[in-house]
Amino acid sequence: MTEPEFGAAPTGAGAIVVGNFPLSAGQWISPHSHPQHQLAWTRRGVLGIAVDDTHWVLPPTRALWIPAGVVHRTGATRDAVLRSLYLEPDRCALNWAEPTPVGVDGLLAHLIDHLNRQDLADEARLRAEAVVLDLLHPLPTLPIDVPYPVDERVRAVADALLADPADPRGLEAHARVVGVSRRTLTRLFVRDTGMSFDRWRTHVRLRAALPLLAEGQPVSRVAHAVGYATASAFLAAFRRTVGTSPKRYLDGDA
Repeated sequence: MTEPEFGAAPTGAGAIVVGNFPLSAGQWISPHSHPQHQLAWTRRGVLGIAVDDTHWVLPPTRALWIPAGVVHRTGATRDAVLRSLYLEPDRCALNWAEPTPVGVDGLLAHLIDHLNRQDLADEARLRAEAVVLDLLHPLPTLPIDVPYPVDERVRAVADALLADPADPRGLEAHARVVGVSRRTLTRLFVRDTGMSFDRWRTHVRLRAALPLLAEGQPVSRVAHAVGYATASAFLAAFRRTVGTSPKRYLDGDA
């Protein structure tokens, strides 16, 4: 499935077009961009959006602003309906230059549904669009980026961890498997990803945890599934990396 691109400005008085695209669990739309700004959101399920090596997980309490022209991939970790607002840049007062997460409360969710109607009068549509823009406030949390390495030896380690984030082996054990010294693998990881091995693995684990948490699984179970011995260790790593707790992140309160 490919997501349509709206090449023309919205017709009528408004500056926003609403698109609806069902996504099944595990389905990803291939990399693409839009001539409009996009606000990607789902009322149910869990979306994933990737821009290069940066990845956002979006339960119904969060949406992502994607500036016009930014290449991205969109998918679902649970069955979802991607409901996107497409905002014509020349007719939109908001012009954030970077992908930006925003919280979605009941009022914003209602307005997105409202703008999805085809029978709105021009004046009603303009009023709703103005309120939508007033409700878009950036969340201060950090995205979880997982740069993919270039060196084939580092890729082998990366692929093992991506396949099993709970893999307990340390750097030295991975180095033996790929036939290099610990010191060499340490240097290659930093060169290829800009991160230490430990930091990169933490990002992999937290990214793997977010869809599970968004589905409502207990923190203790999720922590164990991604390689943490205790929930407290997982929560400390999450707060240190993302800037808030998993609950606040997923509730859109961050």
